[in-house]
Amino acid sequence: MRPTAKFSISFGLVTIPVAAYNATDSSASVSFVRIHTADGGRVRNQPVCSLEDVEISPDEIGRGYKPGDGDTVVPLSDEDLDALPLPTAKTLTILAFVAGGDIDPLQMGKGYYLGIDSPAAAKPYVLLREAMERHQRVGLGKIALHGRETLAMIRPMEGALVMQVLLWPHQIRPMDGVLPERQAEVAPNEVSAAEALMDSFGELSEDDLHDHYREALEEIVAAKLAHREPEFPAGEEQPAGQVMDLMAALQDSVRAAKRSRGEDEEAEARSGRTAKKSATKKTATKKATATKSASATASKTAAKKATAKKTAAAKKTASRGGRRAG
Repeated sequence: MRPTAKFSISFGLVTIPVAAYNATDSSASVSFVRIHTADGGRVRNQPVCSLEDVEISPDEIGRGYKPGDGDTVVPLSDEDLDALPLPTAKTLTILAFVAGGDIDPLQMGKGYYLGIDSPAAAKPYVLLREAMERHQRVGLGKIALHGRETLAMIRPMEGALVMQVLLWPHQIRPMDGVLPERQAEVAPNEVSAAEALMDSFGELSEDDLHDHYREALEEIVAAKLAHREPEFPAGEEQPAGQVMDLMAALQDSVRAAKRSRGEDEEAEARSGRTAKKSATKKTATKKATATKSASATASKTAAKKATAKKTAAAKKTASRGGRRAG
């Protein structure tokens, strides 16, 4: 990779010369060109002078600044911009170290990998990276990139330093008109059901991080070139329509998430094994109960017989005693 910019990181009295490399590749995303629908010809953006109404070459194009709401444009040369009294033009001065969670994700813009720009920068580069890792902080500063001064965040990542361009706070629009006028209320059991649904999602899979839209678009293009119908794999149909019963929708979603990971089959198998064990246990219990009941009945019968014998013997003895007394 070729660096897009070179500057120094100022960390107190420590200076670290670095080179910035683009961390993202916008060319890998889907992009379209404009065409004339009548004949398929490309529609191009031609640089035309608004005063002379003629096309101009790239080497005749410069910079201009439009102050206020008027039509006045002030030309600015490279020399004018180089003369700006900005220490951030060549140096990113770290102004503070904060927890990464303190940065609003709405402010995060383009990312850059930062590499050392001289052998002498290796040690202070590693020092700053390890200090931020141990302290669990990110560095905030300002840097001028591509003719604009911007906030920047520096953070450690996989043994390197990464710079994230940040928007200025005034570039974040307020949420006027976004929130509903009347706040909806949810019940505690609905929140619990939503949390259960969140837990059921699991981790991202490799397929989740795949650009299926780009593949489908390329299939359509290939089909048009081959004069055939596009072929797409059958996908699961997504439910449509407005959900009225929120609690039922949450519970159905949990079950659907479990089915997608095969957890329902495991649960059914476990349920079957549990039911089988329960049935076996119930049968054994019934048998034991029947045996115990039969034993108890036999004991009662034997006891009755023994009692009857004793009663008969007692009567017989009493009869004999009566005869002797007479």
